[in-house]
Amino acid sequence: MRKKILAFCSLGDAKARKLLRTWLSETEDATWQSPSDIRNCNRTADFLPGNRVVFNVGGNDYRIVSVVDYLQQVVIIRWVGYHKDYDRLGAASV
Repeated sequence: MRKKILAFCSLGDAKARKLLRTWLSETEDATWQSPSDIRNCNRTADFLPGNRVVFNVGGNDYRIVSVVDYLQQVVIIRWVGYHKDYDRLGAASV
């Protein structure tokens, strides 16, 4: 999970580094059993088919597209980037 987050953070955006590392820490400590557990912690998260979750970070400045395996307690990061780039992405296909 860390690799894509840290790669994006290495691009030099100090705000992204702080916010995404905080998100990473909170996510690693989470024990989500269902989408409602995510919603309780991340009110702006969006849910897509196939257990995909889009996390809005930093007031929607950044987006994280992930797949959550609730049984294994694993979050697989599919994409990390700026909101403006997410709009062109097509998150359901990532």
